Amino acid sequence: MRLSRYFLPLLRDTPKEAEIVSHRLMLRAGMIRQQSAGIYSWLPLGLRVLDKISRIVREEQNRSGAIEILMPTIQSADLWRESGRYDAYGKEMLRIKDRHDREMLYGPTNEEMVTDIFRSYVKSYKDLPLNLYHIQWKFRDEVRPRFGVMRGREFLMKDAYSFDIDQASARHAYNRMFTAYLRTFARLGLKAIPMRADTGPIGGDLSHEFIVLASTGESQVFCHKDYLDFETPAIDTDFDSVDGLQSVVDKWTSLYAATEEMHEAADYDAIPADKQLSARGIEVGHIFYFGTKYSEPMGATVAGPDGVPVPVHGGSYGIGPSRLVAALIEAGHDDGGIIWPDEIAPFDIAVLNLKVGDAATDGACEQLYKTLLARGYDALYDDTDTRPGGKFATADLIGVPWQIIVGPKGLTEGKVEIKRRTSGERELVSLEAALDRFKGKTA
Repeated sequence: MRLSRYFLPLLRDTPKEAEIVSHRLMLRAGMIRQQSAGIYSWLPLGLRVLDKISRIVREEQNRSGAIEILMPTIQSADLWRESGRYDAYGKEMLRIKDRHDREMLYGPTNEEMVTDIFRSYVKSYKDLPLNLYHIQWKFRDEVRPRFGVMRGREFLMKDAYSFDIDQASARHAYNRMFTAYLRTFARLGLKAIPMRADTGPIGGDLSHEFIVLASTGESQVFCHKDYLDFETPAIDTDFDSVDGLQSVVDKWTSLYAATEEMHEAADYDAIPADKQLSARGIEVGHIFYFGTKYSEPMGATVAGPDGVPVPVHGGSYGIGPSRLVAALIEAGHDDGGIIWPDEIAPFDIAVLNLKVGDAATDGACEQLYKTLLARGYDALYDDTDTRPGGKFATADLIGVPWQIIVGPKGLTEGKVEIKRRTSGERELVSLEAALDRFKGKTA
C-alpha cells in the first residue's frame, strides 16, 4: 500500500475524551472514529488489525472442531420469551419494534437463536457433539460506555455454542474451548490466565474468564504467580482426546485464580507471599457451561440411544476481537506509539523514502516495495512528501514491526537502514541484504 493513496487520518494532539492508552492511540493512529457514545467506525488501519485478529480466532475455533455459521444481529423477542430472558436481561438489551409492530431486539448474545437453529434440524444423539460459532456484531446498551472499544456499546464478538447429549460430553466440549482459548491468546502475543468467574445473565454453574493483566484493567484479579510461566498447549493438541484435554484444564486450574466477584480471601492468603499476584485485569474471553438452561424451556431435544427424547446440554464461549485490539495496545506500547505482535500488525514492513523525487531513493524504494509485495508481505510504502521525522513518527505510531529506511546519503554507500520496532535496534545493510532478510512469509 502506498501511503500517498491510503486513508490514514492521524491526529497530532491527544483527544481529551480518551482516558486510557489504547483509546488515545487508536484515535491518534486513525484506527477508529467515534460516531456516538460507545459506537465507532473502524477505519482502514483499524479494520486491518481487526481482520487479522478475527482470522486467528477463526483458525483456532476451526482447529478445535467448531463449525462457522452467521446469525443476524436483529432477533425476535419471542425467542427470548421462550427462554425466559427477555424481561430478565435488563436495560442493556436494545429493544425495538419493526414497521409491523413486532417486538425485536439487537442481539447482545445468541443462545436463543442458535438453540432455535439446533432444534429445527438436529433430532438424534448420533448428530452430536456439535459446536456452532460465528463472528458477528453485538450491542449492549452500557450505562456508561468508556475506554473506547474496550467497553463500547457495539462490539464484534466470536460466540460459539456447544450441544451435547450429557454432562460428561458437554464438559469435554467446554475443555475444547478452554484449550482453544489458551492457544488463541498465545498466538496473539497475550498471556491470558483463566479465572473462576460469575456466570451472570448467561447462567449455569461453570464459568471461566480469560484475563490479561494490565494496569488499566476493569477489575482486580487474584492469582498464583506461577501461571505466568505456564506453557501454551501445542499446535498438535488432540482435541478429541478426553483425557488429554482434561489434563490441560486440570493444569491451568490447579492454582488459585479468581476474579474479584469470585475471590476467596482465605484461599488466596494460603498462597506463599512471594507467589501471590494481585493486579488489574482485562477480560478477553469468557466461557460457560449451562447444562439444559436453554434446551429445556425451548424444547431442544434429541432422541437418545433408547429412542427417548432428552434435552441437550449446552455451553457458550465468547471472545471479543474488537476488545482484543484495545487489550493488545494496552499490553504493547511505548512513548512513540503502538507495538503490535508481528502476526497482528496492520502492515509487516514500512519502506520509508526520505527524499521523494530523488531518482536513486525512488528507484531503491520501488524495488524494495514491489519485491516485498511479491514475497507475500503486507508492505506500506511511505512515498509522501513529508519530512523524515514525520515518517519515523508515523511508522512508530501505527506500530509497523519493521522499517526499511532509504535515504540518499546511505545509498551513496550502497546502504539502507533496517529498524525493529519492538527493540528500536537499527542496522545498516546493503539493499541486497535487506531483501535477503525478508525472503517471504512462508519461506
